[in-house]
Amino acid sequence: MRAIGIILAGGNNKKMRELSHKRAIAAMPIAGSYRAIDFALSSMTNSNISKVAVFTQYNSKSLNEHLSSSKWWDFGRKQGGLYVFTPTITADNSNWFLGTADSIYQNIDFLKSSHEPYVVIAAGDGVYKLDYNKVLEYHIEKQADITIVCTNLPQGDDPTRFGIVKMNEEFRVVDFEEKPVKADTDTVSTGIYIIRRRLLIELIERCAEEGRNDLVQDILVRYKNIKRIYGYKMTDYWSNISTVEAYYRTNMDFLKPEVRHYFFKEYPGIYSKVDDLPPAKYNKGSLIKNSLISSGCIINGTVENSLLFKDVFVGNNCVIRNSIVLNDVYIGDNTIIENCIVESRDTIRANSYYCGEEGIKIVVEHNQRYML
Repeated sequence: MRAIGIILAGGNNKKMRELSHKRAIAAMPIAGSYRAIDFALSSMTNSNISKVAVFTQYNSKSLNEHLSSSKWWDFGRKQGGLYVFTPTITADNSNWFLGTADSIYQNIDFLKSSHEPYVVIAAGDGVYKLDYNKVLEYHIEKQADITIVCTNLPQGDDPTRFGIVKMNEEFRVVDFEEKPVKADTDTVSTGIYIIRRRLLIELIERCAEEGRNDLVQDILVRYKNIKRIYGYKMTDYWSNISTVEAYYRTNMDFLKPEVRHYFFKEYPGIYSKVDDLPPAKYNKGSLIKNSLISSGCIINGTVENSLLFKDVFVGNNCVIRNSIVLNDVYIGDNTIIENCIVESRDTIRANSYYCGEEGIKIVVEHNQRYML
């Protein structure tokens, strides 16, 4: 493909509450064995984009460890590769990334040293599959300066969390408003853009000269009536995990057979870093209903309508219902967990009871299992 990729994965989001205290949003576990960034990376490699940069900043340790080897997404090549950029103190600059546009500006040599004519920019917190080649063909056909990948939200979802896009009958963007107080349309930006590389360099350098730091507000919104900006409608599954409720709902979607089939059976697939773990073990007396159980788990109790990530131990007479249990959790005997997200590396003491009665409850146990 005649494009390079940029994945923006450095932001902080307080709407994830305790879940973002020790990891970036792009590193959030999804569907048992994956991370959120895997979906953007897989779409890049499946679209034959061979050179991808990931910009990280906030709580990047877990994300950097996940990206430590590029082979899982087939970026370990002589040409191209996977590049991870974090804020760096130099003689000219000692700032963190001040925004999405500033993160690109601080690493603008990546753009200038590339030869591909186009750039695909994607957020690291989207769950989807997309052939960027089709978007690029659309971009060239429309003679667009910038193409924004859009989608229609399902009924009941809150569009004010996103950028609201309005287009005319030719799909040219006539209005773009980022996270408005009130939305009169359900067409939103997915955070995926295509732009000519030289134009991006020009706009990013102009933003830096004027002290502007945000890609959406200072480029997309500012130039909506000046540049030829078009929308590309995405009709397949797309979800953003930027809130606790959205994260919970997205994971629960993977309990639906049609969603699992779309992501894991239909070509092309989703790729992730693989851990050498034994298959899940179901001991006598265990009962599993409509759940995803990952490798390394040992189940002694009942699990219903739930997702258990890697290395989870469920004790005797436990009931896990309508919940998400993240990696490496020990759940003691006679424990009941309903409508919860259990943080990774937790030890839940025996005879505990956790229930999200008014929304999703996040369970974080401060214990000394890893303090030795």
